Amino acid sequence: MPLIVIPDDEPAVMSPSQAFQKLAGYDVRTHSTRPSTSTELIERIRDAQVVINIRASTRFSADVLSDCQRLRLISIWGTGTDNVDLAAAKARGVRVTNTPGVSAIAVAEHTLALMFAVAKQIVQIDRAVREGKWPRAMVTELRGKTLGLIGTGAIGREVARMAAALGMRVIAWTFHPVADMLEWVTFDEVFCRSDVVSVHVRQSPDTFHLIRREQFQLMKPGAFFINTARGAVVDEADLVQALQTGRIAGAGLDVFECEPLPAGSSLFSLPTVVLTPHAAGITPATTEAGLALAIENVFSFLAGEAANVVV
Repeated sequence: MPLIVIPDDEPAVMSPSQAFQKLAGYDVRTHSTRPSTSTELIERIRDAQVVINIRASTRFSADVLSDCQRLRLISIWGTGTDNVDLAAAKARGVRVTNTPGVSAIAVAEHTLALMFAVAKQIVQIDRAVREGKWPRAMVTELRGKTLGLIGTGAIGREVARMAAALGMRVIAWTFHPVADMLEWVTFDEVFCRSDVVSVHVRQSPDTFHLIRREQFQLMKPGAFFINTARGAVVDEADLVQALQTGRIAGAGLDVFECEPLPAGSSLFSLPTVVLTPHAAGITPATTEAGLALAIENVFSFLAGEAANVVV
């Protein structure tokens, strides 16, 4: 029976889930803390044939993979694979799977929540009312505004549907557009024409700092920027500068280059920014569905019919 290791269930989501019961009868070792070093990770998974990865902070580097000769599958809960050296995994014959589409609705809803929070100045006005003030802010209406999408996977397309239902015009850019009902524009046009720009691409070498000073300079002064994808897709220092100088009107951010945000982050002092802790896809239903699919990916692999394969 293959050894299945869950090296990073902190805070615990897998072990208390209903999905975890699917592994009853299998040889499973679950660690309730995150490995603090690559050496500790290697110690936990050295004898494993299968790893179910819960946290993106657990990094499967080429060195880690080379020291885990028995490893054949990394089943990731979530869509992001930037914590795995995919080239090294492929070279060593280690399959990597993920759980695409499971969190699309939850993340799309969170994206719209950030759009509303920023456009309506919800956090600022709430704070003012609690301080005994009675502000009459002139906030932004979203109906009739243009939403520009960077990336149109499952989440981006769900955001497009929701935004269209609000009466927003949707334009989009992606690496590989297909003929359908979306209005495709160039990368720079998204920033020039949009009242709200929302990011939905994966983190990869191709998308690292894809959005930086040049793009923020193209945006309208009254435009908002939303990111529920990955922090490193955006040059955070350039975004901060655009916000500090008033080059753009505000931002809603669920992801950051460094997570958790360090105590001295400049983002904390910006009143036009709404911050959430990389939690867009975390709902009870989404969590259960994602964990169940990560486990089903293991079963499919063991049956010789790997599903949701990244490499």
